[in-house]
Amino acid sequence: MKKKLFFCLFFIIGLSNVLCSQTKVSGMVVDNSNQPVPYANVVFKGSTEGIVTNEDGRFYIESPKTYTAVIVSFAGFDTKEVPLPKAVNYDFIIKINDGEKLKEVVIFSGKTSKKNNPALDILRKIWERKRKNGLRMFNQYQMDKYEKVEFDMNTIDSAYMKSKLFKGMEFIFKQVDTSDVTGKTYLPIFINEALSNVYGDNVKNKVKEILKANKNSGFSSNQQIIAFVKDLYNEYDIYNNYLTFYDKTFTSPLSKTGIDVYNYVLRDSSFIDKKWCYNIVFYPRRKNELTFKGDFWVNDTTFAIKNISMAVTKSANINWVKDIYIEQEFEVLNDSVFLLKRDYMMTDFAFNKKEKSRGLYGKRTTLFQNHKFNIQKPENFYKAEVNNQDATAYERSNEFWAENRFEKLNKNEAGVYKMLDTLQTNKKFRQIFDLVTILGSGYIPKGHFDYGPIFSTFGTNEVEGLRLRAGGRTYFGMNDLWRVQGYTAYGFKDDKFKYGFSGKWLIDKKNRIMIAGGNRRDIEQIGAALTTTNDVLGRSFASSALFTTGSNGKLTNINLTSFSIEIEPFKNFTVQTGYSYRTLASASSTFSLDYYKVLPDALGNGGVVESEVKQSELNLQIDYTPGRKAIGYGVERSYVDSPYSRIFVNYSLGVKGLADSDFDYKKLQLYYKKPFLIGGVGRLNAIVELGKTYGDVPLGLLSIVPGNQTYFTIENTFNLLDFYEFETDQYATFQLEHNFGGRIFSRIPFLRKLNWRETIGVKGVYGNITDSNRALNASGLVYRAPEDGYWEYNAGIGNIFKVFKIEFSWRGSYITPETRNFGIKGSLGFYF
Repeated sequence: MKKKLFFCLFFIIGLSNVLCSQTKVSGMVVDNSNQPVPYANVVFKGSTEGIVTNEDGRFYIESPKTYTAVIVSFAGFDTKEVPLPKAVNYDFIIKINDGEKLKEVVIFSGKTSKKNNPALDILRKIWERKRKNGLRMFNQYQMDKYEKVEFDMNTIDSAYMKSKLFKGMEFIFKQVDTSDVTGKTYLPIFINEALSNVYGDNVKNKVKEILKANKNSGFSSNQQIIAFVKDLYNEYDIYNNYLTFYDKTFTSPLSKTGIDVYNYVLRDSSFIDKKWCYNIVFYPRRKNELTFKGDFWVNDTTFAIKNISMAVTKSANINWVKDIYIEQEFEVLNDSVFLLKRDYMMTDFAFNKKEKSRGLYGKRTTLFQNHKFNIQKPENFYKAEVNNQDATAYERSNEFWAENRFEKLNKNEAGVYKMLDTLQTNKKFRQIFDLVTILGSGYIPKGHFDYGPIFSTFGTNEVEGLRLRAGGRTYFGMNDLWRVQGYTAYGFKDDKFKYGFSGKWLIDKKNRIMIAGGNRRDIEQIGAALTTTNDVLGRSFASSALFTTGSNGKLTNINLTSFSIEIEPFKNFTVQTGYSYRTLASASSTFSLDYYKVLPDALGNGGVVESEVKQSELNLQIDYTPGRKAIGYGVERSYVDSPYSRIFVNYSLGVKGLADSDFDYKKLQLYYKKPFLIGGVGRLNAIVELGKTYGDVPLGLLSIVPGNQTYFTIENTFNLLDFYEFETDQYATFQLEHNFGGRIFSRIPFLRKLNWRETIGVKGVYGNITDSNRALNASGLVYRAPEDGYWEYNAGIGNIFKVFKIEFSWRGSYITPETRNFGIKGSLGFYF
């Protein structure tokens, strides 16, 4: 949901120029035929300050110092010195000539050779030494960290400032500044600063960060944007083979596989901080791959990186991002220790990659200092805390920040806090902000009550016909310790009202002890998922979808009441126990849940048939999600949208006679999900589900293999199965899906520019059902279990128009003329 909110911000985005530095140059580098020269090197004469042109040959470079010329070079061309007539020079066209040699650089044209290339010899030395550089040299380390994250609207021109959208908010444009990376004007709209202590143990492979202070403004009260900010900038190590940004895996220029995807050129050598260093330029061998262009300086003895600058290539298959720019600077602690001192990352978010498109800058600056080494901590020091929120960290004074920031805020950054606080009181801004919040969260705020979710207002099925739903929740803030929510719905065909309500109370924040309860009377599609919980307000998409294939009339009237208590004794490890009571009855005249309360005897007596199931159930659930990152500490938390594993175990005990319950049984279920990042070939998601019911139960309590009769893909369902096509009391399923991320299509010329992304997958289920459970069946539905193994396979094309995916599925077994043996389904989503 937080991604939806972020993308909604684009419609309030918008260039005036404010000149803040001494020397600025922009333009294009071309060859003798006036064709752009991508990845050419542009450096201020007499300095190590430089940039690499983009795929269109364009560049922008600026410096707080005064320079009178730039040096332009590229492998296979003559080096050219270009005088600068004034301090600010825009739209230069620089023509470079074909040449036979470059000073101090071995010549390569086009794709560089993998043989006799001195740059690759240096790269191999980096690989040999990378585990002996930086923090890896020590058993333990600790340091202070300062992080500043900022969001800015960019490309602000005079016409944009006069737009009716900003009428009454013109004062905000006093804070417009100019980016020293792109040369575009920008307006800060969000700033977050954090100070923390970082501790690491390389022996135990443990890291702990303790927040000491946090200060923010802008949209700081919106939990969805804060969650997005947390997700936006994950940690990375430039020495790793692969770097993950925005859920995409990029090949690092220092990767051992970099030779296959990058060209490397030894450009220069020079003293930096009294250390002799080599300068190596890198750029991609092919377009549309997740790669960078840039350069780095590396020491000639330790082969440690002194500094690196790199930018994502414009053709990279990543959505909503026009540019990513990264700078890292390392300091020399002594003759052999190089430590990361400064890390800067800037992302230009935009709807498209056109040069003049407006968007958002997301910028993170991280500084490190006061390193200490080989100080051991107690065994339990690195134990992750369930709730490690320190309220005082968010209440530091302005005097504290002025004294403890690692670097001072510039004039515009200092002024933006006041501007953003003033903006919060502006009526026009609040209207825009409220609209964005509604679109992102799905709720319309009214005081301390939120109406919604608005996206569940309409639905349809064969029993209810058109279904209207209205609901809401209490909401005092993102960290509410209690919350009550409910809804009511009406079906025009069955002429019945339905309802549901629930409440949650977090009674202990330290170990997240929570009690919850509620009641729901509604129509439900049983069998929409194998592994289920007793979520009172949960309702499957299958029973309320607007568009379905085939009949979706096998619905059930459910009256569910549940109570539970939950604790999180360890971070991301929750234990829940509870009691539920439910009644189940068919909601349709064409569908039956009948069972034999008394079985027919051998003499032909018909037995006793019952249509309603009444069942009390005790349950114990264990949910372990290693690597999941939570936002906030309230009764309901948001989670960072990054891949993590999940192990879920559910044990249910049906108790006959308790509250007039009908059956005794035991049910055990296991759900396991694991994402695998496979280097340069994408991500594999694997899901396994196992379950078994001990005891005799009717159709309403069996494990139904989940079908999918909608036009959309739904996780953990089978695309070509109908509802109730397979019934089981023990089962095992698997799902494998691999997303190549466009790596195959990027090598096909006529598909390359489309930036489509390819997926393949396979799903299977094996199960059976006991004879005693078959004997209970009086529903008229002939039980069938996938005893021979059902499976289907699929292939998909994603990122169509950036938001749509189409998936083709084929049955691999249980193929008959009456079954759906081939299907096409789609899905919508905002993905980078």
